[in-house]
Amino acid sequence: MRVNALIFLTALTVLSTCDAATPKLRFEWKEVDYVWESPAQREKAIRENQFIPAHNLPLGLGRWKNKLFVTVPRWKNGVASSLNYIDVDGPVEQPLKPYPSLKDNLVPDTASALPSNYSIISVFRIFVDPCDRLWVMDSGLADILGSPNQVAGPSLVIFDLNTDQLLHRYFFKVTDMKEDSFFANVVVDVDKNTCDNAFAYVPDLGAYGVVVYSLKQDDSWRVSHHYFHFEPLAGSYRVGGVEFHWTDGVFGLALSEPRENGYRTMFFHAFSSTKEFCVSTELLRNYTFIDKSEAFNDFKLLGDRGENTQASASFYDEKNHVLFYTQVNRDGVGCWNSNKPYTPENNPLLFNDTERLEFPNDLKIDAEDTLWVLSDKLPRFVYKSLDPNEVNYRIFSINVSDAIEGTTCQE
Repeated sequence: MRVNALIFLTALTVLSTCDAATPKLRFEWKEVDYVWESPAQREKAIRENQFIPAHNLPLGLGRWKNKLFVTVPRWKNGVASSLNYIDVDGPVEQPLKPYPSLKDNLVPDTASALPSNYSIISVFRIFVDPCDRLWVMDSGLADILGSPNQVAGPSLVIFDLNTDQLLHRYFFKVTDMKEDSFFANVVVDVDKNTCDNAFAYVPDLGAYGVVVYSLKQDDSWRVSHHYFHFEPLAGSYRVGGVEFHWTDGVFGLALSEPRENGYRTMFFHAFSSTKEFCVSTELLRNYTFIDKSEAFNDFKLLGDRGENTQASASFYDEKNHVLFYTQVNRDGVGCWNSNKPYTPENNPLLFNDTERLEFPNDLKIDAEDTLWVLSDKLPRFVYKSLDPNEVNYRIFSINVSDAIEGTTCQE
């Protein structure tokens, strides 16, 4: 009996240790559905191919109070709503609630213009700022993998989360874009005491640049650099049994706490790369006035994470000075403490799960120091198909301090 008890206690100790950095499953879906105005409306949408359940894949997320926003890009036809939210304290498998409304999202794939300024076409990532605003990068492109239709030009859409009212919509200028431009992410540089002086940084993963938008000036400009390009030897992936090759450039952006001069450091990397870079936001904000040749050397290489460490998304935790990022080839999440050298040893894999975290696509840290992670089996969705009888999409959460405890990311 003593031996059995000892074995049992040892097992409990091991499980407790393993669970220390194990995120909690919060939400999951085999296929997503939405909150409709009536069953008849849903049936009509299915009948007219405005809603094809298998074509709706969650990709991006962000939290504000009891709302957890979830984006569903229009990869294929039949996406009913691209911008949505779920209740943080709601059931594990709940329908998505279109934001700001279903009418604003249920736009035909063949539309030739925005029905209204509130309309949302196709969103990959979003950003909740400390001023209770939701920043939405709307690519404006429907049925991306089928018969692509540019319903409207790429635009930044800003909502007041306290009132759910549209504050502003800004369409990118011709000079912001190039032939292969594709905008799928946004991070916002703002202080809650100076909300009007906000800057948004939007990576162009297709044409290798970053667009900077000033809310106060209501103007934008494009920044170019060699470090925004993809890494030729890091374009191969193997996830969920699918091998594929991507040439995606700069995609993951994250902002540090303000430095002594008031500006932040922007950490960035190309999707198809294992290297991390940084630059001061002072340069990005004043790019139109500076000598471009002199500014070239102000972009810095931090280091290399190591083989198969391509990352789709990243987010910086100001309290712990830690950069978190997804690990798509390793089905997990990694981190780096910014006070330490950028080496493979200082970039541990915090947790991974080949089944439940297959292709971790986005992550965010909310105001309560909770790390949220969304996984969605994107490669299978794009190149094969998903089994509607299996759980395909999951969202996890874990306290930031718990996630890094006992790792090199902890101070």
